[in-house]
Amino acid sequence: MALFGRRGSAATPLDGVDAVLADLDGVVYAGPGPLPYAIESLNAAGETRRLGYITNNASRTDASVAGHLRELGLEAQADDVVTSPQAAMRLLATRIAPGSTVLVVGGEGLVVEVEKAGFVVTRSAEDAPAAVVQGFAPEVGWAQLAEAAYALKLPEEDGGIPWIATNTDWTIPQARGIAPGNGTLVSAVHTAVGRLATVAGKPETPIFEEAVARFGAQQPLFLGDRLDTDILGANRAGIPSALVLTGIDRPKQVLAAPAGSQPTFILGDLRELSEPYPEAVVRGNGVTVGRATVRIEGADIHIVSEGDRQVDLLRAGAHAIWHSGRAIYGFRVPERLYADPFHRP
Repeated sequence: MALFGRRGSAATPLDGVDAVLADLDGVVYAGPGPLPYAIESLNAAGETRRLGYITNNASRTDASVAGHLRELGLEAQADDVVTSPQAAMRLLATRIAPGSTVLVVGGEGLVVEVEKAGFVVTRSAEDAPAAVVQGFAPEVGWAQLAEAAYALKLPEEDGGIPWIATNTDWTIPQARGIAPGNGTLVSAVHTAVGRLATVAGKPETPIFEEAVARFGAQQPLFLGDRLDTDILGANRAGIPSALVLTGIDRPKQVLAAPAGSQPTFILGDLRELSEPYPEAVVRGNGVTVGRATVRIEGADIHIVSEGDRQVDLLRAGAHAIWHSGRAIYGFRVPERLYADPFHRP
């Protein structure tokens, strides 16, 4: 059951919200540059509510992330940024003794948090580490992955050491397109040792719980671009969410979203945070959102009216499919329903 209730359907997504918690890659920026309308929309939202940032990207420190956000035009300090390495340290502290040696696979963002938590960093399995912590960094290569595999050769139940991954995102948006994420690197180690990592970041709940506690949020809204990490994690934490179509997941994935990964709101871009969110009106087997209407007849989804906004057509189609009790592969879906004019990273 959700901890935070949904607001009225005639309201904007921001009405009643006291803290906006935003993912970064694919929501605020892609690579070094900002995404269209993100900065001005977040600044406007932050005039009357707290802004916080939650990121699974473990390659940078909270201070460097905040510096980047300031360069883009947002007012952000290190304490406004909740990172997956910080969540990993919360987990690690429950698994090993204070001051233990930890094998780090990752970059500065992870190293700094390990040291801040009072652990000793090593890069070699020969130093008998008490745990392995793995996070994304562009410089991670075969040598670091091999050291992790050497350290993790024994299963934990047979006396092996804990293995914590900051996150398992398969991809990461970059200025040039979509690149492999930490999940691919964690999978490489898993393939070598036959073990599964404990995951600290999204879609697990500790990173959301840390953000809600840190910002004192009573009615938060989480903004994300991925259904399998951002939206699933927010749902698990009982936080209303908005999927913005400026990152990884596209309209096809939205229509096919399983129950646990369905967002509260679907946004074409962050300008729509402050726009009235149209109610989904259900009449019989038809759903109308704005001026767009779709109808389910057996295995067919028909577009009765395309309306004047593609995002409303997508919202209508998603509502119809999500509330049908059937998975998307049980339908014949017209291509027009998942047309994708939205910004892509």
